[in-house]
Amino acid sequence: MAVSAARPRAPYAADPAKGRGRLRPEPPSLTRSDFRRDCDRIIHSTAFRRLAHKTQVFIPHEGDHYRTRLTHTLEVTQIARSLGRALGLDEDLAEASALAHDLGHPPFGHAGERALDRCLADHGGFDHNAQTLAVLTRLERHYANFDGLNLTWDTLEGLVKHNGPLTDAAGRAAGRHAERGVAADILAYCAVQDLDLWRFPSAEAQAGAIADDIAYDAHDIDDGLRAGLFALDDLAPVPLAGDILRELTTLHPDIEPGRRAHEVVRRLITRMIDDVLAESARRLKALGAGSVDDVRGAAQAVVAFSPAMAAADRAIKDFLLPRMYRHERVMRIMRDAEEVVADLFGRYVLEPGELPEEWRQGLDATDAAAAARHIADFIAGMTDRYALIEHARLFDSTPELR
Repeated sequence: MAVSAARPRAPYAADPAKGRGRLRPEPPSLTRSDFRRDCDRIIHSTAFRRLAHKTQVFIPHEGDHYRTRLTHTLEVTQIARSLGRALGLDEDLAEASALAHDLGHPPFGHAGERALDRCLADHGGFDHNAQTLAVLTRLERHYANFDGLNLTWDTLEGLVKHNGPLTDAAGRAAGRHAERGVAADILAYCAVQDLDLWRFPSAEAQAGAIADDIAYDAHDIDDGLRAGLFALDDLAPVPLAGDILRELTTLHPDIEPGRRAHEVVRRLITRMIDDVLAESARRLKALGAGSVDDVRGAAQAVVAFSPAMAAADRAIKDFLLPRMYRHERVMRIMRDAEEVVADLFGRYVLEPGELPEEWRQGLDATDAAAAARHIADFIAGMTDRYALIEHARLFDSTPELR
């Protein structure tokens, strides 16, 4: 199923004119829908700009062509819009879900997240989806009438449920949240504006989530090849990727290595998108979806891979795990990065006077849990570069992360 011109709005698409609106009502825009305004506010936020200097997998000094959080986000957004357009969804809501999905990531990628999670082990841990909600609802402070960006309910629920429902219908934490419970930031916000944690999000948000998976698979193969962590022919036994390699050998036996790698990546993206469109059309038809509420109330996601493509997706991630994410070259740098984050957290806890003035003002030193969370908010907002500058200011020796 090819992606082509925009389809008419599907009956199961989210409608900005019929959404639940914003927590703090605002006059409507004369030129933009509510979902378009959400996109624009995200793009103009400080947290979005910081993504340009936050690690995806590789530290930026290793090369100009590796993905950062920002370039990853832009690739996810492109795929989400393509899916939304082909399925007759609201493209702006799909875009908003993609643009904001990584705003809560701390510096140094998942290494920073692991470090902050350990630092907050006695205070509920650290979850980047919950941190994204915190950024969007209280940590961005630019508007005269409210903290955060005052985004629509539809955008916020999709971001919180990026990986699906967080609870069952009775409110019990479910899935990956079952062991530690739903993050405090999410529960606190839901006490003010209920995000229906037990239901699936809109199809637009689901498009943003699966676009994240597609982008990860494709660009991590590309970055891993560029870094020399594995060779393209190592992918031969991997479902889908190996099929594409064999196809290229037949069609273009003399193609140069750089073009061959690019062809594998782009064909991988195309086939994953085509699969999602076909499987989603099948699921939406079986559900008889006539409204966005039908999508939210479904027993499973409606925007998804087919079983065969889901298996291929898992196989690609299984291939990348030891060869890239846990490659000793990457892990060595990430261990140093984790130490940087842990050092900063420990120093700010012991010496809160080292925090910038605006962050000292909001610190409650009488509440250890609140103080720890406040410090984590500050660190999570750092770019890689700023974290290293701060570490060099506070400590005699700072890792070079090389």
